[in-house]
Amino acid sequence: MLKRKMTGSIKKWMDSKDKKCLIVQGARQTGKTYIIDRFAEEYYEELVEINFKQMPSAMDIFTGDLTVDNMVMAMRFRFPEKKIIPGKTMIFLDEIQECQEAITSLKFWAIDNRFDVIASGSLLGIDYKRASSYPVGYVDYLKMYGLDFEEFLWGMGISEDMTGNLCNYLQTKTVIPEAIHSQMMNYYRQYIAIGGMPEAVQKYADTKDFREVDRIQRSLLQGYQYDIAHYASAEEKVKAEKCYLSLAKQLLDKENHKFQYKEVEHGGRAQKFFSSIEWLLRADIVHVSKLVTDVRFDLDDYSRDDFFRAYTTDLSLLMAMKDFSLKQHIVENTLTGNSKGGIFECAIADALYKKGYPLYFYKNETSKKEIDIIIQKDGNVLPVEVKSGNTRANSLKSLMKSHKDICYGYKFIDGNTGVNEDRIITLPLYMIAFI
Repeated sequence: MLKRKMTGSIKKWMDSKDKKCLIVQGARQTGKTYIIDRFAEEYYEELVEINFKQMPSAMDIFTGDLTVDNMVMAMRFRFPEKKIIPGKTMIFLDEIQECQEAITSLKFWAIDNRFDVIASGSLLGIDYKRASSYPVGYVDYLKMYGLDFEEFLWGMGISEDMTGNLCNYLQTKTVIPEAIHSQMMNYYRQYIAIGGMPEAVQKYADTKDFREVDRIQRSLLQGYQYDIAHYASAEEKVKAEKCYLSLAKQLLDKENHKFQYKEVEHGGRAQKFFSSIEWLLRADIVHVSKLVTDVRFDLDDYSRDDFFRAYTTDLSLLMAMKDFSLKQHIVENTLTGNSKGGIFECAIADALYKKGYPLYFYKNETSKKEIDIIIQKDGNVLPVEVKSGNTRANSLKSLMKSHKDICYGYKFIDGNTGVNEDRIITLPLYMIAFI
């Protein structure tokens, strides 16, 4: 069983006073159902689980009056073996996007407040046209992602005490002993090649066979393509899939990682494909990093919607878009050229996305300055440069000199902790997990 940080977040929700219903969102196959089922086993006497994809007939429970007493009575008739007792029974509504009335019912569960109700599903299939029936103000949200690198280490048998020691090196900004550093880089390359999708990580933990991992990754990608075909409008299906499958080329095969419509198809333009990117974003199938014209708080004030980089929601899916040999080159550390820089940038972006940060980047064509990733934290701007070796970060140095209000920036390298200068903190790539 893979240990996930989400368990602690759900426990905090369970222990909170006057809690609302909980919606656990996230892309498909990130482990939402598994974690909620295991949580219910540990903390509740009984679980009533309705998966609306597996059991579409259960939608009848949510027809007619949506009073809690009516819904509980209907559940008891549907599941006569269940007692459904307040405080002892968790009600889990899975794949809730398939039943609009169940989404609406969350308001009434929250107002009644006798039962702990968790809903889960992707953003796919949500009927935005019926926004008035969405239970705004009556639900709490948690976002679930694929495994981050620290969770991956736990899955590989590395204890929390050992990852805690890495945090100590981070806090003191001291060089990590080579024996530890080299092993951590090996794990990090494995993580990049496998990604964080639970099924892929579990398969590697069980078999240590990258061919088996590759099979899982390609199956996951096919599932995402199926979702696009199933949920996108007839007008968007083909365009959205083309945009999605172009991401590996956009990020790994060219020096400029800006999303370019001409890479989707010859002569492609924003006029044709921009709506498809918007659909993929709403469906939680991609995330983006927006260009900013200035590196100041609030970055959103300087961001451009028409100039962005698009990423898969997990590295597992990016790997599935490329030949198996890419994983081999990553693990054996034989990557060169644009692919090496591109894959490390994707890994750092993936880590920050899984921490919940909106991503930005800066590029000035006149001065040739470029900052790979910029985030905001506690009202401060934090620039991040990613280097495939330990080369100079000239753009970051220049930025720090011209923006004295920026407290510090990060330089992540394929190397050990470096000398800190000009408010720039130099760290190994894998340390992004502990920032």
